[in-house]
Formats: sequence, structure tokens, C-alpha cells
Amino acid sequence: MNTAHVPTLEIESLRDWDARIGSADKIAGWVMQAIDLSGRADDLRRVDPHGAAFLGCSLPPDLTDELRERGALIFPPLPHVPFHVYRSGLYSPSELYDAILAGELYTQTTDSRIYSWATSLPTPDDLSASLAMTLHDHAISDALEELLEASPPERTVGILGGHAVRRGSDDYIGAARLASQLTLAGFTVVTGGGPGAMEAANLGAHLAGQPAALVHAIDHLASAPTYQGNETMWVATGMEVRAQTHPTGRSIGIPTWFYGYEPTNVFASAIAKYFSNALREDVLLRHCRGGLIYMPGAAGTVQEVFQAATGNYYAAQHDLISPMIFVGLEYWTETLPVWPLISALGDGRGMGDRLLLVDDVDDAASHLVSRLSTAAAG
Repeated sequence: MNTAHVPTLEIESLRDWDARIGSADKIAGWVMQAIDLSGRADDLRRVDPHGAAFLGCSLPPDLTDELRERGALIFPPLPHVPFHVYRSGLYSPSELYDAILAGELYTQTTDSRIYSWATSLPTPDDLSASLAMTLHDHAISDALEELLEASPPERTVGILGGHAVRRGSDDYIGAARLASQLTLAGFTVVTGGGPGAMEAANLGAHLAGQPAALVHAIDHLASAPTYQGNETMWVATGMEVRAQTHPTGRSIGIPTWFYGYEPTNVFASAIAKYFSNALREDVLLRHCRGGLIYMPGAAGTVQEVFQAATGNYYAAQHDLISPMIFVGLEYWTETLPVWPLISALGDGRGMGDRLLLVDDVDDAASHLVSRLSTAAAG
């Protein structure tokens, strides 16, 4: 049987399996992700498993070899890794910071333990570890794609900026206010998921339309203004704010264990955390067709500027060019003079009319809202 073009059906829970298996006689193209099928021997014997894939599933021991012989692909669980290789969903703050919720230290959290594992590998190209990380990142990408199906590309915006922005600072407050405005306007805010401006944006989306609660939250967070040398308190104050507030907006964080010394912020509704920073950057920038807003940042932010500019410069279609908005006139023209180069690059190209330099977050928000309204009217 040729299964090259068989549509894929993802089965992510036993409930999904039970709902579909009764009417099936062949399961080619089905992909089972980390579910316990040890009690479904009758189903597995009855159907034709050729072309089906079982990723980290628990199977009846006496059927594993038989399923392989009948054409199933079986990917066993990978031992000795501190993360779920075949996960079917994104991370939540409580999953990453389980230990802090139990009153323990940051170093005991799932997030920190995974980073410690990744940085203590005997060789960077250890085959089993590389396989585990690659499979994990594929699962994260798959779950993120499913989540973003509900958000039209033109309504998905990225807010990018420095991890060193301190809680309570003007830049922090500005990023939070910007995200609140965009969320209220119907955009889905996406960030790099880390501290600083990224945290502020996720927080602003979390409390969209609640200006008093946002001010109170920032005041509370400012008691632990930076994560450096203070990770436990930094995360704990964030979890306290989460527990004391009611979310009125959603956002997505896309962090990486490549920068694992920067803890993931707790205000994203869903966290797509990757091992590969290159993959993470590509995913982050590619999905934000509604616009990319650059708050002041350093090397990582500048990398994101030019990576997005390259895609925009060579875009095959004009509607694939993402608007790029730079917040901070003095910062982007003098402190880090990115703007003169980017604007020169856009001169005479399709990306040229998608570039904007503003000095206030309100101008950035109003530009994207106006652009979306114009597109809808046209």
C-alpha cells in the first residue's frame, strides 16, 4: 500500500482514539502521540496498522513486534531525558515552575532541570540527546501550529525587545501598554517568552483592558526587578500576580533553552519552548504577519531585525511582507543606528512601505490597528 499521500490524523488522547477507532478498519496516516493503548489490544488486532505511527505510546507488550511486522512505525519512549519527547501540547507556567509552586527553589523546577541537562551533555552532538531534542521541537512546532490556526496571520503580531529591561521601568510599562492595546484590538500577541520587554508584553496581554490591575501588577513585580541572581523570587512574584489576577487576554511565548539562563516569563497563555534557537526564531518571525514591533534591545533583538528584514526583502509576494515598527527614535537612530540601514535596504523594494519608526508605543499600536481596518474595508 502506498501511504505517501495519505492524510495525517493526529490522535492525542485515549478519548480521541475511542471516538474514531470503532468505525475504522485501516489507520494509515494516524499518528498516536504518547497515549496509553495497553488496554486496547482488541482494537489493535482488528485494524490494519500499516502506515500508522505510534510516538511514545504504551502498547500491549505482546503486540509491539506484531504491529511492526504489519507495517506500523513505532517510536519508543526515550529514557533518561527530563522532558516529554512526544508531547501533544505546549507548556504552561505551572508545568515549567512546578517546584516554585511547591515552595522550592528555581534550580529544582522542570525548566531549570531541562536547561541543566542540555548544558551538561558530554558532547554537543550526542546522538540520542540530539534525537530527543529534535523530536521534542517537532512536537512543539506541531502544537503551536494547531494553536495558531485560530488566529488569522494578519492578526498575529510580535513584540520583540531586550531581556534586560527591568520591571517597573518606562520601557517595561510601554511594552505592557502596547500589548494591552493590541490585544483589545483583536490581535494575538507573540513574544520571545523571556524576561524584560517580552514579559511586559505577555503581562499586558494577560491584563488587557484592566489598566488599574496592570499598574498594581507592575508595582508588585518591581519588588524583584531583575532575574539575574534572583531567579526564584523573580518567578515567584510572577506566579503571585498570576494567582491574584483574572486574565482578559491571551498571548503566546516562544522561548528557548539555548538562552536557558534567562527564565521563561509566566504571563503567556501558552509557552512554545524550543531547544533550537534557530528554529525558534524562524517560527517566531514567520508567524507574525500582522507586524513585528521592536522595542529597545541588544544583540538578540538586532538579530531578529535583520532576520525579518531578509525575509521581507526577498518575499515573493507583497502580502508576505510583515510590517516592521521600531519604537524609540533616539535608540534606533543613534544608540543602535539600525533604522538608517533598514530604511536604505527598503528603498525601492516592497518592504519599504512596511517600515515605520515611532517614538511612542501608542503610535505603533494605532498604526497596526489602522492598517488592519483599512485592509478589512478594502
